[in-house]
Amino acid sequence: MTEEISQRELRNDSGRVLRALDEGKTFVITRNREPVGELRPLRRRRLVDAHVAVETFRHAPAVDAARLRADLDSFTDQDPAVRA
Repeated sequence: MTEEISQRELRNDSGRVLRALDEGKTFVITRNREPVGELRPLRRRRLVDAHVAVETFRHAPAVDAARLRADLDSFTDQDPAVRA
């Protein structure tokens, strides 16, 4: 959800704005009621620590690479040749 706030509101109520950004809210900043910019949260880091990933998949079944490749090839069945 986007909220429109003035440059004065941003200056005077920056704590509230930063908390709202932390919660995922987006703001349009205005000067003299004209939009001049957008303030939005940064994307959250989506990477998982390698040790966590290894532990998560420790008991997963083994993957037969040749069979997986054959299954994927039969599913996509794409010819790499240039089409006219």
